[in-house]
Amino acid sequence: MSDEQNPAQEPELAEQDTEQAQPEIDVNARIEELEAQLVEAKDQVIRAAAEVQNTRRRAEQDVQKAHKFALEKFAGDLLAVVDSLERGLEVADATNETLRPMREGMQLTFKQLLDTLRRYNVERIDPHGQPFNPELHQAMSIQESTQAEPDSVLKVFQCGYSINDRLLRPAMVVVSKAPAEPPVKIDEQA
Repeated sequence: MSDEQNPAQEPELAEQDTEQAQPEIDVNARIEELEAQLVEAKDQVIRAAAEVQNTRRRAEQDVQKAHKFALEKFAGDLLAVVDSLERGLEVADATNETLRPMREGMQLTFKQLLDTLRRYNVERIDPHGQPFNPELHQAMSIQESTQAEPDSVLKVFQCGYSINDRLLRPAMVVVSKAPAEPPVKIDEQA
């Protein structure tokens, strides 16, 4: 009877097989669950690394902009001095010999100030004769002209300035327009 199995033992073996199969199913499900968690954790790590890199890049850009435009307010305040020197030169009589030394001193000071501004990337915008650009120029008035192309700058009231290719102050200008057609005269006697 040792070779033969007792029929009473058969259900026990079947239960053991079922118990062994059940943990395998749980293990496979657990492995799948852990793999899904691993994929999600990797995704979160990649996202966090990208966010850190983006934050670092934004901080570097902010520092670069701060360096690049640190003088913007100061340069803007100096433009009043530039304008005053320029107006003084315009009204000073160039033919008056007694004013000549003062005028030359003002010209040298004006040139030196413009050169200093240029060293710090502050550029003068003098658009006389150029096409009107609303991004760089502020139209103060429009004037008919037969000598200039329509929508070009006829006169500059005040030059504009930019710092590092960013507009600091627009140029104040007079813009040309095509002359109006003369009214057609009707011959009433015909």
